[in-house]
Amino acid sequence: MPCDGNASCTDNGRTAVCPDPADLSFRIATLRVLDEQGRVQPTAEPDVSEAELVRLYRAMTLAREADQRMLKLQRQGRLGTFPLCTGQEAAACGSAFALRPDDWYAGGYRDLGARLLRGEKLETSLLYWAGYEEGNVSPEAGRTLPTSAIVAAQTLHAVGIAYAMEYHGERAAVLTSLGDGGTSEGDFHEAMNFASVWQAPVIFLCVNNQWAISMPRSGQTRSRTIAQKAIAYDMPGVLVDGNDVLAVYQATREALDRARAGGGPTLIEAVTYRLMMHTTADDPGRYQSESELQEWWRRDPLPRFRTYLEDKGFWNADRQASLDEEIKAEIDAAVQALESREGLAPDAQFEHVYDTRHARLEDQRAEFLANLARESHHA
Repeated sequence: MPCDGNASCTDNGRTAVCPDPADLSFRIATLRVLDEQGRVQPTAEPDVSEAELVRLYRAMTLAREADQRMLKLQRQGRLGTFPLCTGQEAAACGSAFALRPDDWYAGGYRDLGARLLRGEKLETSLLYWAGYEEGNVSPEAGRTLPTSAIVAAQTLHAVGIAYAMEYHGERAAVLTSLGDGGTSEGDFHEAMNFASVWQAPVIFLCVNNQWAISMPRSGQTRSRTIAQKAIAYDMPGVLVDGNDVLAVYQATREALDRARAGGGPTLIEAVTYRLMMHTTADDPGRYQSESELQEWWRRDPLPRFRTYLEDKGFWNADRQASLDEEIKAEIDAAVQALESREGLAPDAQFEHVYDTRHARLEDQRAEFLANLARESHHA
């Protein structure tokens, strides 16, 4: 029989609990701190010190400049194919800025700024995109998982870690990020479901950059927002301006605090735009309109945040010039370190499969090295 909206109803002798229609209304919280001109919204400004705000701005600037340098390296044949993060620095850095050292980070492949904020060396990212397994090893980044190239797979890893921390009584949380395309993967929905059932301390950050390679967001889902997908899993959903680094930080911090206190998971949608190609193998001119692209360039998160800092008296042209020189030197040093390294182990990938060595894996290592030696001899 159809449910009549009562607290319970019976179907073929079985009693099922039905929701009260009055409890089915929902609203997605929205958050913005800085408008597109960098002006702060009344009562919305988070309490962050000058030193920390400058550290956040530096991370965003380093990510932008490293991204553009890596593009030149790739075009020169000195780096492999990689995904660019230009335009998404606020979402990556603002969310990672909210993490504590004892929290975990499980990111995707377009999160350079977050990884740098977590302490990963730029050289490590360069190694990864140059095709070296050593690029997955970053002890200085603490509880940060290697880059996940498999779309949305990291969301399952994040929930597993969060559940393990709950099991062991740790009061920490996990942040996992993915793109809007990742929400079309089954992994994402499985992760959301388990996180909700277990009330695991995990934050899902969907960086909605409008494109899953060449598939627009409108071709992926009929949902008016991605944040509202949280409703099906009975967790909070928050929609933020993804080009407003302070809004992303505020939303993530509140979600992390709630998760650590036992309040369960949250889904945050950060609305932004991919200002460059999906990867260096992509031609976005075949599907992106120039007018839309230019409109989003006008919403660039870096000038917005810089204006905010200047208005507060924390930044000026001299400090910017000094930072530009400092970052250029840092990137130059990382590139030099990459290209001058010797003795990169060809079998490094076998070192990081298990914590201890296994006979079958060692047999595969030996076979791999033998084949490599044979091919080198023939060459």
